Amino acid sequence: MTNPSEDPQPQQPGGRQFQMPTDGPRSFNDVMPKGGLSGMFSVTGLPTELKVSYWIWLVGGMLGVFGSFFGLLATLALFTVAPGLAALLLLLVLVALALAVAQIVLAMKMKEGKEWARLALTIVAGVSLVLAFLSGSVGEGIGNNWLGFLISAAATVLMWLPNSQAWFTAVKGRA
Repeated sequence: MTNPSEDPQPQQPGGRQFQMPTDGPRSFNDVMPKGGLSGMFSVTGLPTELKVSYWIWLVGGMLGVFGSFFGLLATLALFTVAPGLAALLLLLVLVALALAVAQIVLAMKMKEGKEWARLALTIVAGVSLVLAFLSGSVGEGIGNNWLGFLISAAATVLMWLPNSQAWFTAVKGRA
C-alpha cells in the first residue's frame, strides 16, 4: 500500500486525477475530422452534455466564419479610404477566420473522443475570457464579448461533467 503523501499527482475532489491527453495529433491527417465535413451534423453515440457542447462550439465557429466574411468585405471597402488601417484590420479578420475554422475542427475532433481537442477548446474558452476582460477594460468595449465568453464557458463545463468524462474514458478504452 502506498503512502498518499508519496503520490506524485494529487487527487482532485471526487477521486479523479487530471492527466494531460496522450492522444495528441501526430500528423496533419490526425487533425482533420474523420470522413471530412460530411459527419459534421451526426452526433449519435454522444451523451446529451457533449451533444449540447458540440452544437455550441460548432454554431459559434460557423457564426465566426460568417462574421469574418462580412469583416473581410468591410475591410476591402476600407482600403479605398484608409489603406494602413485596412491592412491591420484585414490581418485581424484573417486571424479571426482562422480561429473560427479551428474551433469547428476542434469541435469535430472532440466529438470523435479526442481529449486533446477538448483541452484545446477549454483553452479557447479561457482566451475568450481574456478578450472579454480586455474589451471591457478599454472603455465600453464590445458588449457581446462577455456573452461569447459565457456561452463558451457553458460549452466547456458541459465537456468536463462526469457523464462526459465517462464517455471520453470509454472511447479511450475502445481506441
